[in-house]
Amino acid sequence: MRTLDVALGARSYPIHVGAGLLGDASLILPHLKQRKVAVVTNTTVAPLYLARLRGSLEAAGVKVIDIVLPDGEEHKNWGTLNLVFDALLEHRCERGTTLIALGGGVVGDMTGFAAATYQRGAPFIQMPTTLLAQVDSSVGGKTAINHPRGKNMIGAFYQPRAVIADMETLRTLPKRELQAGLAEVIKHGAIRDAAFFSWLESNIEALLEGNAEALSHAVVRSCEIKAAVVAIDEREEGPRAQLNFGHTFGHAIETGFGYGTWLHGEAVALGMVMAADLSARLGMIMPADADRLTRLIARAGLPVEIKGMSADRFMELMSHDKKAQEGKLRFVLLEDIGSATVRADVSPAMLAETLRLAA
Repeated sequence: MRTLDVALGARSYPIHVGAGLLGDASLILPHLKQRKVAVVTNTTVAPLYLARLRGSLEAAGVKVIDIVLPDGEEHKNWGTLNLVFDALLEHRCERGTTLIALGGGVVGDMTGFAAATYQRGAPFIQMPTTLLAQVDSSVGGKTAINHPRGKNMIGAFYQPRAVIADMETLRTLPKRELQAGLAEVIKHGAIRDAAFFSWLESNIEALLEGNAEALSHAVVRSCEIKAAVVAIDEREEGPRAQLNFGHTFGHAIETGFGYGTWLHGEAVALGMVMAADLSARLGMIMPADADRLTRLIARAGLPVEIKGMSADRFMELMSHDKKAQEGKLRFVLLEDIGSATVRADVSPAMLAETLRLAA
C-alpha cells in the first residue's frame, strides 16, 4: 500500500492506494466519530463489493446502513440525492455519522454533497471503485449534482476524511470505464508532468490490458499531481483551474447529448483534443504537440472527433460554464506537453475554428 497526503492544514487527509483495502477496517476506524456509518453505493457496485466492506466494518463493531442508488450520470440529480437524505433520516443518523462513498465519480460526488449539507456537515470517506474516481474525482473535495442546464452546477467544496482506493476493484471494471478513466490520467501528464506523459505513451497498452503494476503507478502519480495542486489552491482560485483541461468543451458535450450518453472521461478526452487544437491555433504549442496528444487519446480507445452538435449549441452550453468570469469563457490551454495555463482572451473567430471540428 502507498499512502499520500493532501496537505490542507487541519483538514489534511490521507490517500491510501493498494490491493485488498476494502477488507481493511483499520483504515476507516480512525476517521469515525461514532461506530455507525452509512455506505452509499449503486446497483452495479453493491453486488460486487458492499458485502466485503460491510463485513469488515461489522467485524470491528461498526453498525452499517446501506444506501443503494440507481447507477448512471443521468441520476446525478436532486431526486437521487433525496434518496440519501431519506435513508439518513429514516435511520436517525446524526451529524457524527460518517458517510462512505463506495463507487465511481457519480456516487462520490453525490455522497460528498450529501455529507456537506446533511445537518450542516457530516464526515465522509471516499472509496472509489473506478479508475476515473481513483485518479481524479475522489481527491480534492469537489462535490456536486447536475442541473439540466449544466454539469456539476450545484455543489460544494467539502473534503473527505480519507480516500481509500482498492486497486482490486479495477478487475471488474468494464473496458469502456477503464478507457474513460485513462482520459483523466492523460490529462495529468499533459498539464503537469511531461515525463509522466512520455511514460503513458510507452505504457498505454499495458494500462488497457489491466496490468496491475502499470495501473498502480498511474493512480499514484495522478493522485500525487492532484494532491499537490489542491494543497496550494483548494477552491480553484488559481492553479487548480488547470485541472479542468478539456472540461469546458467536455461538460458541454455531456450536457448537450444528455447525461449518460457520453461517459465523463470520453467527453473530457475529446475536450482535450479540442483544447489542444485551440492551443495550436493560438500559436501556444506546435501542431505536432496537439497531434501527439490526440494520438495518445486515440490509442487509449477514446474519441477524438464528434459529429452532431453545432458550434452555436456548443457556445450556448459553454456560456453556463462555472469557470466563466464576468461573462468571459476561460479555457485551460497547453503551453507545452506538461505545462498549461488559463486564458480568457480567446477571440470568437479563433474559437469558431476549433468548434468546426464538431460541425
